[in-house]
Amino acid sequence: MAEALMPAAELSKPGAGAMESDFEAVPAPNLGDLDITTDEFILDEVDIHIQANLEDDLVKEALKTGVDLRQYSKQVETELQRIEQASIKDYIKESQNIASLHNQITACDSILEQEFLEQLHELNSKINYAKELSFRETLACSDIQDIVDRLKIKAVSKIREFILQKIYSFRKPMTNYQIPQNTLLKFRFFYQFLLANERTVAKEIRDEYVDTMSKIYFSYFKSYSGRLLKVQYEDVADKDDLMGVEDTAKKGFFSKPSLKSRNTIFTLGQRGAVLSPAELEGPILIPHAAQRGDSRYPYETLFRSQYYALLDNGCREFLFLSDFFMVAGNSALDLFSSIMGKTLSMFLKNLSTYLSDCYDSIAVFLCIHIILRFRAITAKRNIPALDKYWEAVLELLWPRFELILEMNIQSIRNTDPQKLGVLDTRPHYVSQPRSYSELKTSLSSSVQVCLRKLSALLFRKAVSGEIRCFATLTAAVIWFQVEVENFVLKMAAEFPSRRDQLIFLINNYDMMLGVLMERAADDSKEVEGFQQLLLARTQEFIEEILSPPFGGMIAFVKESEALMEKGQLDKLRTDEARITQLVRGFSSSWKQSVEALSQDVMRSFTNFKNGTSIIQGALTQLIQYYHGFHKVLSQPTFRSLAVRSELINLHHLMVEVKKHKPNF
Repeated sequence: MAEALMPAAELSKPGAGAMESDFEAVPAPNLGDLDITTDEFILDEVDIHIQANLEDDLVKEALKTGVDLRQYSKQVETELQRIEQASIKDYIKESQNIASLHNQITACDSILEQEFLEQLHELNSKINYAKELSFRETLACSDIQDIVDRLKIKAVSKIREFILQKIYSFRKPMTNYQIPQNTLLKFRFFYQFLLANERTVAKEIRDEYVDTMSKIYFSYFKSYSGRLLKVQYEDVADKDDLMGVEDTAKKGFFSKPSLKSRNTIFTLGQRGAVLSPAELEGPILIPHAAQRGDSRYPYETLFRSQYYALLDNGCREFLFLSDFFMVAGNSALDLFSSIMGKTLSMFLKNLSTYLSDCYDSIAVFLCIHIILRFRAITAKRNIPALDKYWEAVLELLWPRFELILEMNIQSIRNTDPQKLGVLDTRPHYVSQPRSYSELKTSLSSSVQVCLRKLSALLFRKAVSGEIRCFATLTAAVIWFQVEVENFVLKMAAEFPSRRDQLIFLINNYDMMLGVLMERAADDSKEVEGFQQLLLARTQEFIEEILSPPFGGMIAFVKESEALMEKGQLDKLRTDEARITQLVRGFSSSWKQSVEALSQDVMRSFTNFKNGTSIIQGALTQLIQYYHGFHKVLSQPTFRSLAVRSELINLHHLMVEVKKHKPNF
């Protein structure tokens, strides 16, 4: 600092001109007689150098004593090394004194800086006083004006040199520019002095700072963004990774292989951790460290790191500009834009390029959430500099997110089940139902997040983003559910038998319900809707599987109960042969039928828990039907039938049925 505050006028001292005149006095060499083609000139020069070396005292002494010059050279080198080691020991021995001297010099420097600052305040007061006297047309003003002007010029020169030196230090490679920025903040009065007394110099310094920092930020973020992309996952979603596009449809010699697990682009999973407070405002990624560890990250993680670096640097820069350059309101925003504008434009261009070929709805949606959170952080810090930029980013993200959702829904609607290859009754994990459930779960959980944030921000300006988030997601969830339910029904219709159709529906409803219940609330509308669908199809399936072995008895019970309600049971008095056949048929074959039914159910359903529940429901329904059979035959119309004695005791049947209940 002390050196930086040396008068700039020293450069114009007379000595400098004398030095120039000395150079001018040296005559130009005459090269006219020089012939570079003659050997005599070169040999004469060599002779002169040899003669000069021979006349050296050390060389003469060495030649007289017969010393080997090569050995002597090694001896001198060894001696120099010894002296160097001794010097190092002296430095180490005096290290405390050297450190103390450094501290003293630094303290003196600080004293000089402080004294200069105090004198500058005093000079500023004198200048203002002189202006006041001049305004009053005081005669004494002319006596001091010249002195004040010369002091002002000298002070302006020193301040200009000092501040420009600090600004130029930003340009050095690997410089932490925050350190010289903090130094400048200590001397913010320097710029205030320039602004009050020499606006031309103040503008020069401001322009130099803007130009320097604009290039520094642009260079840093351009390099950082490029290095971040090198640690992104290599497998990314493309247009063939929509819900309604099957792997079987991706044929072609030059076609790109699909993702190893396409479900990952519809599954929130651990990707949502990027929104946790610990990770959202955590340290930014270090690309070269990630490359050394062979780590790879999804796009939203790189996006979070890049934009958190922007947020952190942007907030700090805005505060510095407001403080040092004494600007506020639109002036502060304009100055910030002149520095960060080029960098922000680069970010928008890079994001637009990524989104133009992005089909990962989860990544885009997480990026939207990241920006909404970062916007809330800058609002909390009372930093308006990035408000317009956040809006510009959201205007890029929202349309792409909505387009990807629409493309996925449209792909479901346009899918022809007949082109999906061979279908079976197991859950269609590769296609829409599973993918839909994963994505819908992610969207549904996000709806709840948006709803909570919307309630918290209801009376704040930042509410518009949350309203759009809630509205878009709610519409998407409803739209998805309708289309996927229709698609599942279309797929089920491809099976010829109602039994296989029901197995397919139950398996897929159970799978989708399981995925939804992993994250959604048990009482959510989506969960409740699929529970009702699953229950209805399960009840229908139970009736379907009970019909082949016990259909005759079930039909008789339903018919009899209907006639009993009307008081017309006597119409069945003549069905003794039918009743006898039903009683004896059940008694002889129910065990084998129940065993076969249980095995068939367990083979048909991939979820053993669901299969067990269906078997229990079927056995319970069977007992209820047999209980109804008992009740019908106990009526006066059939009380005299001898075959009634062959009915199986209901309690005994329940005990026997429990033996067939699977345990999983």
